[in-house]
Amino acid sequence: MGKKFNKKITWTIKDFSSLPADIIYSDPFVVDGCNWCLSAYPKGYNFIGYLSLYLEVADNGALPFGWRRHARYTLTIVNQNSEKSFQQNEAKEWFDDSTRWGCPSIIPLNEINAKDSGFLVNGELKIVAEVDILEVIGDVDVSEGISTVKETIDVNGFQLLPSQAKCVSHMFERHPAIASEFRPKNPSLRTGYMSLLLSLIETLSQSPQELSKDDLCDIYIALGYMTDAGFKLDWLEKKLYEVAQKKEDDEAGETRLRELEEELKDMKLKCSKMEALVEEEKAKVSAAKAPLSFDDVV
Repeated sequence: MGKKFNKKITWTIKDFSSLPADIIYSDPFVVDGCNWCLSAYPKGYNFIGYLSLYLEVADNGALPFGWRRHARYTLTIVNQNSEKSFQQNEAKEWFDDSTRWGCPSIIPLNEINAKDSGFLVNGELKIVAEVDILEVIGDVDVSEGISTVKETIDVNGFQLLPSQAKCVSHMFERHPAIASEFRPKNPSLRTGYMSLLLSLIETLSQSPQELSKDDLCDIYIALGYMTDAGFKLDWLEKKLYEVAQKKEDDEAGETRLRELEEELKDMKLKCSKMEALVEEEKAKVSAAKAPLSFDDVV
C-alpha cells in the first residue's frame, strides 16, 4: 500500500446533465498552504462525448514568479450505487502558473448518463480528488476559507469529515471489531452508515426527558438495519436498553414525585388547620388558668 495522500476532497456537481459546455470550477481547497481547485468540461474538451477533468492551482496567474509545486494526485468519478468507479491512475506532475494536469477523457458521457448507472444520483455527479505535495519551489501561504468542497479523512476505511474523525477513531479504539464484518464497499454508502451511527450515538447522549418512546423505537429499528449490514453493535444496543430503563425510571419517579407533592400539600393544609386549633386551645387554657380579679369577685 502506497503512502496516504495529504488531502482528499469531494466535489459534488449539481444538475450535471443540464450544464453547458463551458469549463466549470470547484471551490478552492487548501493543500500545504496553497489554494487548489478542480476544473471540468461537462461536454468534453476536444474529446466530444467524454468528461474532461483537471487539477490545477487556483488563481495561478497571481502567484510569485518561479512558483512551482510537485504533486502526486488521483481523480475519481464516484459510482454512488456500487464499488465501480472511474479513476485516473496515480500521477506525479509539476504545477506552475500556466499548467494543469488531469484527463481530457476520463469517462464517456453516455456511461455517466446511462439509466441506473450510479454515477448520477438526483442529477448530482461526485468527484473525489486526492493530492499530496512532494516538492515546493517558491513560498505562498493562504488560510483555510469557507468552501462547499468537503474535505474528508480516512478512518478505518471510512471517509469522514474532520469533525467526525476524532469521535470515530475513539469508537474504534473502544470497539475494534465494530466494522470487521461490515459488507458495503461503496465509499458513499460507508460514509452514510457511519454518519447514521454517529447520529444514533448523539441521540442516545441526550437526557431521557428529551427522548420520546418513538425516538427509542426508531433507534432500535435503525440498529437492526446496521446490524444486518454487518456492524457489531451489541454494546450500543445494551446502551439503548439502559437509556430506555432510565426513561422508564424517570417517568415512574416523576409520577411518584407528583403524588408525594400532593400528599405533602394536603398534610401542610391539615397541619395549618391543626396549628390554628392548637392556638385556639392554648388561648382557652390560658384563660382558664388566669386568677380572678377583685372586680370579678365583687
